Amino acid sequence: MTDSALPTTSREWRLLSRPVGWPKPEDFELAEAEIRQPGPGEVLVRNAYVSVDPYMRGRMSAAKSYVAPFELGKAMQGGAVGEVVASGAEGVAVGDHVLHFGGWREYATFDAKQAVKVDAEAAPLSTYLGVLGMTGLTAYAGLLRTGSFKEGDSVFVSGAAGAVGSQVGQIARLKGASRVIGSAGSDEKVKLLVEEYGFDAAFNYKNGPVAAQLREAAPDGVDVYFDNVGGDHLEAAIGSLNEKGRIVICGMISVYNNTEPAPGPKNLARLIATRGRIEGLLVGDHYDLQPEFVREVGAWVRSGELKYRETVVEGIENNLEAFLGVLRGDNTGKMIVKL
Repeated sequence: MTDSALPTTSREWRLLSRPVGWPKPEDFELAEAEIRQPGPGEVLVRNAYVSVDPYMRGRMSAAKSYVAPFELGKAMQGGAVGEVVASGAEGVAVGDHVLHFGGWREYATFDAKQAVKVDAEAAPLSTYLGVLGMTGLTAYAGLLRTGSFKEGDSVFVSGAAGAVGSQVGQIARLKGASRVIGSAGSDEKVKLLVEEYGFDAAFNYKNGPVAAQLREAAPDGVDVYFDNVGGDHLEAAIGSLNEKGRIVICGMISVYNNTEPAPGPKNLARLIATRGRIEGLLVGDHYDLQPEFVREVGAWVRSGELKYRETVVEGIENNLEAFLGVLRGDNTGKMIVKL
């Protein structure tokens, strides 16, 4: 079944060359592509919202990583949520809303098995890309499973006003943390962390050395550090880590555009004395937590106990600028492009 009023072409972003350092507009193009009608088992989706995320910078490089690089000259990929406008798949009807990875484009045709139905009545569609989507599950799994959070822990989060960080801090608070500390890149974001998200303390990392500001904010040390930044934040967290403290490495946005390897923390030896643990986090390892996550976090969102912000940019033509904005830290909460 299909919508007869559909256009025949769709705009999509393509990677033309692999960026060195900061991505430049000439590394990309916004191209017209023919819309392919779905075959058996496939669906055609009109995207309503698409996601831009820091990890996408890694996919622009050819280096081997946990996810395949974007192919040059082909449409890029990313999280998206939209409406099914044509279906050749059993169990997926025109009018259904689905979450999928055919982002960076207006229309996407793909195997229906790669889509997850979402309820547009239960929550705004955009939330399935953020607070109830991959970034939310990253926060939930990273804190509770990778970080082995337990009631009474003191938690420090870097990039705390971002989509993942803001949720980590609030989940820690709702789960009984003794103290929640966040760092952010502006005084306005620091105020948001304390006044809206309920962090016990927060600081602007641009206002002075991170290690000194963290010691002041967490005089009794840190049990769990959730790292979105790397660099001086990671070194500061190691310096304030309590005995048997845990460090969750989710992202290192401070080094993504470096052209030379960034030096590691100078104080790693402190992990011997603290018996501290550092562990990397990939959300793809934790999809088994999805039902529990949606149930628990969805209830907090509906009750207003867990608050979220979205930075919404209008128009597919602004998708690249929205992505660069994430790397600059322009967003508060989840950065989303509305089509």
